Amino acid sequence: MATPHTPDPMSPADWPVLSPLVAGLWRMHTWGLDVQARVRWIEQALELGFTTMDHADIYGDYGVEALFGEALAASPGLRDRLQIVTKYGIRLVSPGRPQHTVKHYDASPSHLVASVDASLRALRTDRIDLLLLHRPDLLCDPDAVAQAVRRLHAQGKVRAFGVSNHSAAEFAMLDRRVPLMTNQIELSPLQMGALADGTLTQATDLRRAPMVWSPLGGGRLLQGDDPQARRVREVLQAMGPRYGGASVATLAYAWIRRHPSRPHPITGTGRLAGLREAAASLHVELSAEDWYWVWQASMGHEVP
Repeated sequence: MATPHTPDPMSPADWPVLSPLVAGLWRMHTWGLDVQARVRWIEQALELGFTTMDHADIYGDYGVEALFGEALAASPGLRDRLQIVTKYGIRLVSPGRPQHTVKHYDASPSHLVASVDASLRALRTDRIDLLLLHRPDLLCDPDAVAQAVRRLHAQGKVRAFGVSNHSAAEFAMLDRRVPLMTNQIELSPLQMGALADGTLTQATDLRRAPMVWSPLGGGRLLQGDDPQARRVREVLQAMGPRYGGASVATLAYAWIRRHPSRPHPITGTGRLAGLREAAASLHVELSAEDWYWVWQASMGHEVP
């Protein structure tokens, strides 16, 4: 008699549902907010639909998770209203980690477990909704990583696992051992490598919506004076009237979201006005022609 198929306990059925747009917290240490102001900021972000909060252990020189955790502790009801994403795997040379002697990447099980426990303490929570391996570790043992992640999942510490800045081949290698929810990658109207290197093709094929960092090119799209930034900004400005007067930033987010992999752009701002501009993109559906118009402006030539 055939053995009944046992579902993988880390299958998509148990994955958290991320908000269409994600609030990036990597600059929170520069926002100058006290604990109550941080609580208010989180509440306002939630009201705008940003229920997913993106962290990494290294953000703010290993300090941002603790700032966020202080806010959660000050308003305990917040935790169940949001999803926490955090990343591990980069070891920075830092006063916050005096034992580190050289910057490097570390996907080892021991570092994975230690990083998760440190993040849980800093964030003042008992679970991470989505844990990402921040960068590919050239010494990564994928079987060992998968085993460690599964133990953390069984302990209730990690709900889902994914990667960040991984190639399609690197993603596939780990995904064959433990289901990966997402690949967090760079994409913007100024940085289109993911459209050509196979990562977005893979995400679409597997139906694993990517998360997208630096959707405004680190601010270069709005303020850059280089030829590429000027070309793209001028095109987006010209498109604005066709989309109800949408801003350059709003249209940039809409351009990313138009891709069939259904990306989740990550903001990097503490300004509520910036979050509102991002949120406005949820009501914009770019035409294919306009999407390619932006592509052409960025590349500096028409499609082949």
